[in-house]
Amino acid sequence: MLQKTDHRLWMFLFCCLFAFTTQAQNEISMPYSSYGIGMVNRSSNGILDAMGGVSYGMQNPYYINFRNPASYAAFDSLSFIADVSASVYSSLLKQRRLSQKNSYAKPGYITIGLPVTRHWRTSVGILPFSDIGYSIDNSEVIDNIGSVNYVYSGKGGVNQLYWGNAFKICKGLSIGLNVSYLFGSVYAYSNTEFEGSNLFNTYINDAYFVDGIYYDVGIQYMFNAGEKHRIGLGAVYSNTAYIWAKEKLLVNSYSGTFVSTTLYDTVLYKDDLRGNLNIPQSIGAGLSYTYNNKLTIAADVTWRNWEKFQFMKPSNDTTINSITSSLGLQFIPDPMSNKFFKKMAFRVGGKYSTGELLLRNKPISEFGVCIGVGVPLTTFNTHSSINIMFEYGKVGTLTNELVLQNYFRFSLCFTLQERWYQRVKLD
Repeated sequence: MLQKTDHRLWMFLFCCLFAFTTQAQNEISMPYSSYGIGMVNRSSNGILDAMGGVSYGMQNPYYINFRNPASYAAFDSLSFIADVSASVYSSLLKQRRLSQKNSYAKPGYITIGLPVTRHWRTSVGILPFSDIGYSIDNSEVIDNIGSVNYVYSGKGGVNQLYWGNAFKICKGLSIGLNVSYLFGSVYAYSNTEFEGSNLFNTYINDAYFVDGIYYDVGIQYMFNAGEKHRIGLGAVYSNTAYIWAKEKLLVNSYSGTFVSTTLYDTVLYKDDLRGNLNIPQSIGAGLSYTYNNKLTIAADVTWRNWEKFQFMKPSNDTTINSITSSLGLQFIPDPMSNKFFKKMAFRVGGKYSTGELLLRNKPISEFGVCIGVGVPLTTFNTHSSINIMFEYGKVGTLTNELVLQNYFRFSLCFTLQERWYQRVKLD
């Protein structure tokens, strides 16, 4: 019988197109992304995100766990795996008596994984490392000048293109390394407009461009504790990275309003300001327990040394060391059943981060809970799936006139598993 794979590849390419066109169609809205390089991405793949983002002790032959490169060692020797995801957000921003609703979508990741030799597996992919998107308005009255309006906005982010390799050392023990190329651009805009004054208004366009290398080293040990019990231990270390950065600064003065501007003069232009982006080291560890391939429980803890963060030059932004913890559960009624509903995966999880920002003596913490379901695609094969997740979370606080962001996230992930290095058979 001749295997037909065209329809599978077309579906995968469609999901890739959907994932990477969402960013062009939507502006993200996260007020705390105005600091540093934005909100750092802590997400795992679409399956593990529904379990709170646990990853360090998780290993599976049929999905790509890019948060611990040692997990690639579990890839099946005859399989090719591809994974793509995208998310839609709905958020409510609150500050005192003010509130604002926003909706936006953004791409998740595209990854592939495959075997190389008996003891060597590899994976490549691209995903966001950080995201920036905000717009903040403020005004005040200054003596002898009058009303002054300030508008701050930003967009952009840093992307991560990785190549990972894992090696089986002995039964159950594997090590792995992700070598990542970080690249991207960060744009910060600000307008200062004077109402009822002869003063000229000011527009500042501050753009940063970054690129450099980043490493993640992982280790996992998986072992059976009886016939139906399996335990996984894992850890990941990320190095302190010194990324090249370049700044372009443009300052203009103008009359009128910014939407209807009469340009007056270029006050300052510099296009060769160079510096470094210092991304601090982090270390994380986790464990997982699986019973009879049906029930999986996992937990992770991560420490990040954000006190050492620096972007181009010292700033007034206060960063602090953060701790992130995750807990998740997955249940499959009967993985070996031929019945569709008994092979579905049901997931639930939660996560909490103390946050890396300290503003007005308050840490900007984050909390989230999520549920998800994995739907097997029996028209493909027994290991391809569509994974759906719903998450509710909070970022920030209302204390000291800060901003509280409540958000809902809907995520869709498509995992494709295909036979690899296998001759086509004809009947």
